[in-house]
Amino acid sequence: MIERTRKTVKALKWVAGIVFLLFVIADAMSWYLSVKLRPVIMKELKELVLNSTDSLYRIEFSKVNTNFLLGNASVSDVRIIPDTNIFNKLIKLKRAPNNIYEVSLKKLTIRNFHPFRIYFDKRLNVGRLLFEHPKVVMINRQFEFNENKPPRPNKSPFEYISKLLQEVSVNTIDLRDVSFQYINRNVPVPEVFAVNKLDITLKDWLIDANSATDPTRLYLLKDVLINLNDYEYATPDSLYKVQMNELSFVASTGKLNIRKFGLVPRYSEMDFGKKLGYSKERYNILLSDISLNGIDLPQYVKKQELVASEMNITNGYVSVFNNNALPSLGIARMGKFPHQLLQLVQAPLTVKKLNLSDVDISYAEYDSDSEQKGRITFEKTSGTILNVTNEEKVKAINPFMLANLSTYMMGQGRLTVDFKFDLNAKNGAFSYKGQLLDMDGGYLNRITKPLGMLKVNSGRVKKLDFNVVADEAKASGNLNFAYKDLSIGLMKKVEGKNRLVKLGLFSMLANSLVIRPDNPDAKGNMIAASLYYQRSPTSSFFSFIWQTLLQGIKYTVGLTPEKQAEIDAQIVKFEKMKSDREKRREARRRRKQVNP
Repeated sequence: MIERTRKTVKALKWVAGIVFLLFVIADAMSWYLSVKLRPVIMKELKELVLNSTDSLYRIEFSKVNTNFLLGNASVSDVRIIPDTNIFNKLIKLKRAPNNIYEVSLKKLTIRNFHPFRIYFDKRLNVGRLLFEHPKVVMINRQFEFNENKPPRPNKSPFEYISKLLQEVSVNTIDLRDVSFQYINRNVPVPEVFAVNKLDITLKDWLIDANSATDPTRLYLLKDVLINLNDYEYATPDSLYKVQMNELSFVASTGKLNIRKFGLVPRYSEMDFGKKLGYSKERYNILLSDISLNGIDLPQYVKKQELVASEMNITNGYVSVFNNNALPSLGIARMGKFPHQLLQLVQAPLTVKKLNLSDVDISYAEYDSDSEQKGRITFEKTSGTILNVTNEEKVKAINPFMLANLSTYMMGQGRLTVDFKFDLNAKNGAFSYKGQLLDMDGGYLNRITKPLGMLKVNSGRVKKLDFNVVADEAKASGNLNFAYKDLSIGLMKKVEGKNRLVKLGLFSMLANSLVIRPDNPDAKGNMIAASLYYQRSPTSSFFSFIWQTLLQGIKYTVGLTPEKQAEIDAQIVKFEKMKSDREKRREARRRRKQVNP
């Protein structure tokens, strides 16, 4: 038994030794082949890049390391450089691409390139190409002769390699931690956009007799995957930071996902305008779970035209604030409505359908008279926006952007609004109609007290209907406001006090002589309001809509400009009488001190 065990151990040692010897011999042969074939590989690699790109690109590198035993290799100090002379010739021949690229990196790693297939089958099959920390510059220049061309080469690269190889394929091309720079040369002064920490994966790149005409491939690829995490950059005015978290894109499905997008102001609501020295709207935006479907990647690569069949935004908020106590620059804010700003976006953009779900929207102002903030909120806003575009060819078919939204005003009353924006109107023409149902009027105090110095003591909104046609200068339409048991209180700011003080006497007079407590009244008479509001050229889109509707609401309850003027005049008269009385009282007190 012992003798048999010794023989077994001895046999295993011989086997291990032979295996080790074979490995050493194979490794030595791999090293020998690597050294001997390195000049050939370097030459063939350069010719492969040159031939497969129709001489548009050349590759430069310092050295190549190969291991034929493991089928691995690496290329150091790599640069892929476009030949501008060839590019200009291709332009004249109307064969030039819209984009040319410059790529540089310290090391390119090649995994599993199956060297024996090159010799026996004339097939260069690579498992993985890894580009670590590459710098990629993409230069875009659009040519009319490339319009409507499919996403494939003008001439199959197979024609250039067929004498040497029958197939070149790479299963996965990974570009990790990419520094990407896009240069737009379609404008007089080239524009530059840069992004870092980008990961790009290219799947199943193939050159063979049929790949160039395969309709399932994009530029010889089966798929493109893009990922970007925790991206942030400052806006040119340094007032905001744009933040994106977990962006991913898959070309085969045309789907882009963004977990979070934020436009974050650098300063608080009150400090924002103070830093500027004048009144300016401050935006604070955070949107979650954003997805775009049906993105045409070849169209975007070729023309930087973003076309999506559908966009979804689930959860988030949009907050707008303005400090009206600060001086205005007095600059007319023309061309600043949402659909007008959309037309100013330089890159072509079309989203056929935008779905919103549970987005909170708020608009707030700080009032110089009340020295308080008034805020109106629209919570859990959901709905659809159709035909979001700045593309002339799309607008030629349909020039209107439609928004159908439902929300809860102040988190209470259900409000539905339909907007219709004329995308071609130079004067910013748009219209909107909607309905507010069943709301306790007391919730409006968050905006009526600070901005209107008016408190709703009681009242129930039964139904508010409105229909408005507007442009940059004016708004007109009609408003029907059905309510019950309305009672108001007039407020004023008293020097030295942080809160508003109620004008008891004038509130009583307003309720008894001016305010209609019910609409319709006990006899069923319904008061409707005709709207006509002239916009201040410096007011915002949100303020314009709010002030137009507020005018109609005031008219309906009885607070017409004439009645408001009467009340204001009485308040001034009363304040003067009160001041005179205080002066007389003070004079009597002084006389008593002189003549006790």
